[in-house]
Amino acid sequence: MDERLLLEARARVLADLTARKLATPHAVSALEDACDSRQWWASQWPEGAVFVAGLVAQDVQDALLESVGRWPVCLQCDDGPPHSLYIQPDLGGPDPVWVCEETGEIAAALGFLQRP
Repeated sequence: MDERLLLEARARVLADLTARKLATPHAVSALEDACDSRQWWASQWPEGAVFVAGLVAQDVQDALLESVGRWPVCLQCDDGPPHSLYIQPDLGGPDPVWVCEETGEIAAALGFLQRP
């Protein structure tokens, strides 16, 4: 796998963690674990390299759900209880975006979440 794709995936997820003030040691550790896991995954399926960024984001999201709760939370909806954004397309790429789980609207491209 092209190392640049993995570094780009890491940078994009870290940018979103930072934007939402969640770039804690625990979250960055989850990000590193996800990158390690997906590097192996992509080495087994080289054609899947275009999906790595979105899959890393999903892995971090899953890891954080257990420890800190929903991340990232949708900031666009004013009504109803807090809810998450999720990566679309489901396999994570190419060109992954964060989508509101309630409205289905695109909130941001991966790596471009807005600060609260």
